[in-house]
Amino acid sequence: MLDIKLIRSEPKRVEELLRRKEPELSLAPVLELDERLRAAKTELEALQAKRNAASKEIGLKKRAGEDVAGVMAEMAQLADRVHGLEHEARELEVRWDDALAHLPNLPLEEVPVSQDPKDNVVLATWGERRRFDFAPKNHVELNERLGLFDFVRGAKIAGSNWPCYRGVGAMLEWALIQFMMDRQRRRGFMQWIPPLVVQPKISRGSGQLPKFAGQQFHISDPDYDLYLIPTAEVALLGLHYDEILPEESLPLRYVAYTPCFRREAGAAGAHERGLIRLHQFNKVELFAFTTPEQSQGLFDEIVRSAQLILEELEMHHRTMLLVTGDTSWASQRTLDIEVWLPGQNRYYEVSSVSHCGDFQARRSHIRYRSKESGRPELVHTINGSGLATSRLMVALLENNQQPDGSVIVPNALRPYLDGMDRIAS
Repeated sequence: MLDIKLIRSEPKRVEELLRRKEPELSLAPVLELDERLRAAKTELEALQAKRNAASKEIGLKKRAGEDVAGVMAEMAQLADRVHGLEHEARELEVRWDDALAHLPNLPLEEVPVSQDPKDNVVLATWGERRRFDFAPKNHVELNERLGLFDFVRGAKIAGSNWPCYRGVGAMLEWALIQFMMDRQRRRGFMQWIPPLVVQPKISRGSGQLPKFAGQQFHISDPDYDLYLIPTAEVALLGLHYDEILPEESLPLRYVAYTPCFRREAGAAGAHERGLIRLHQFNKVELFAFTTPEQSQGLFDEIVRSAQLILEELEMHHRTMLLVTGDTSWASQRTLDIEVWLPGQNRYYEVSSVSHCGDFQARRSHIRYRSKESGRPELVHTINGSGLATSRLMVALLENNQQPDGSVIVPNALRPYLDGMDRIAS
């Protein structure tokens, strides 16, 4: 959430930055609600002070044996007005808070201004696209012989875009997860196994609610009001909801493997078949809580941690700086790491790393106690995929396929597959 003090002091600048993300966005509704709420609170405080003074006056008059009927009548009128203003202020505060909660994070000045993802900037590349001397197959075609996934039975169980991994396919998926978790633990990230559901306040703290309510799976019945996590980022952030951390404990580096659930997935199309876009997929997530001074270093560290996974898997990839219109809603700056998928003839994201500044911390009430001032200050948060497995699996299969339809297993994964070096029918 944005700082209302910043909005009040620099409304034109804040609106200009917000429009770099959402060109039609206006701060007028927020500012109007803010003015009305502040006016209602000011009047309420004045009336409450007047009521307190009148109450004292009644006490004095009663002790002096004087008539208090006039003051009592005034008190009754004041009570009615105070009651009405309290109700009005509560309603205004809910609307004001909701309006603020719909505002995205401000992009940093260095982020290129554009609404077109084609303007995303290539910051780095590693390796080269594989050149085939035969007609390569996409992963769905490779699966017809290798039998790694069962999309038909997945659909039978849960509907379209809910995958089933079988046999060696399940082993390979698990090998990827184990390999990535091992590497991230070695780099100093503490492992967590969080719940796969969160309360609304936790989802709101991350920025998923209210903006993306329609893209999440919601469990709602008389006993539960919970959301399935679209990413472990939401649960990892929630670990320290409404806490004040000691500064000496920062930075905190966390990692978690979880399934992720997203309703917006499932667009039908030639390029979205198989594992490309799913309602459920696996992901290793990296998350950091930092002081403002530490945050850029941790951002770079998480980007590098994701890149190193791909380098060990000997997989060509590129790192992209996203333009404002493509930057994560809760982020100040986002880098995507993309792999080349021959079967789709395009790059696809396997990691997105976002620097959220104090945006999520303000929504989640997460602070640290400054050693210098002794006062609570908002932490900064950084999140990044390290990595998402579904498209990584596609890249592994399509880029390592052989003319006979088999697939070479990258050296880094072989210890997790009992030495298996090739997947064949």
